[in-house]
Amino acid sequence: MISLRYHVVSIAACFLALAVGVVLGSTALNGSLLSGLSDQKKDLGKQVSDLEAQRNALNARLADADAFAGATGAKVVAGALDKRSVVLVTTEDARPADRDALKKLVGESGASVTGEVQLTGTFTDPAKADQLRDVVTRLQPAGSKFPTAGDSGTLAGALLGSTLLLDKASAKPQSTPAELAAALGGLTDGGFVKPSQDVKPAQLAVVLTGSQSTGDGAGDRAATIARFAAQLDRSGAGTVLAGDPGSAQGAGALGVARADTAITSILSTVDNVDAAAGRISTILALKEQLDGGSGRYGIGGNAQAPAPGVGNGNAAAGGN
Repeated sequence: MISLRYHVVSIAACFLALAVGVVLGSTALNGSLLSGLSDQKKDLGKQVSDLEAQRNALNARLADADAFAGATGAKVVAGALDKRSVVLVTTEDARPADRDALKKLVGESGASVTGEVQLTGTFTDPAKADQLRDVVTRLQPAGSKFPTAGDSGTLAGALLGSTLLLDKASAKPQSTPAELAAALGGLTDGGFVKPSQDVKPAQLAVVLTGSQSTGDGAGDRAATIARFAAQLDRSGAGTVLAGDPGSAQGAGALGVARADTAITSILSTVDNVDAAAGRISTILALKEQLDGGSGRYGIGGNAQAPAPGVGNGNAAAGGN
């Protein structure tokens, strides 16, 4: 007769055998799995190493190219803007190093920088748009014509365009020194701009901006800069909006400008001013503006050519 003890021992033996089988099976499986994972790790490590080597090689080539452009830039732009004048408008996020290098290249092109005006964060703040419109309207010089239904960026461009830029036909001031002082003083008091000492009107303008806008109201801020630059262009002999590759994206000032055909038909944009080649392109784009043309230059996907005259069959002759 089979006793209860026999059943208990039999069941225990079965569980013991099952446990041993699981352990032995998992040990074999783990060995195979670990071996496969080890091989994959080696392959991935090699791929990472190869990609790092490629990146380093590309960075070295870019550094060499930028060094070459920097060394030859003065010769490339020499005389391009001979006896011309340029006013520099910067946004709060524009890099001082880019500004200083660009100012130096303007001088090497034969032109003079008549002053610098920095647009503050308040200038592009959507919450301050109505206040900016009110200040601009109050400071409108006698005899000047402003857009009737303009946004704050367009109206500010009209004010600074009529005071900071010379008439494109006669190369004479469009306003009096007192009106220029009043415009800069009123905008400074409102916290919208920070001008340098003794700013004078110029024939041409560069609007230098930084990276892509982020945070609340980023699109509105970028649009304000793009529209401001476009109206500045309409007011004088030519304007170039220059920034880095980030600004050429959809939420950056260059991205907004390039997406608007009404702006790109007159305003030139350069998306790699952080590199020597981009600064050279900015000077050449100013020269092109003087000649009545415009274009989108740089390395971005929405650029039409690296620089004016380089693979550029689509530059729009337009309203400058």
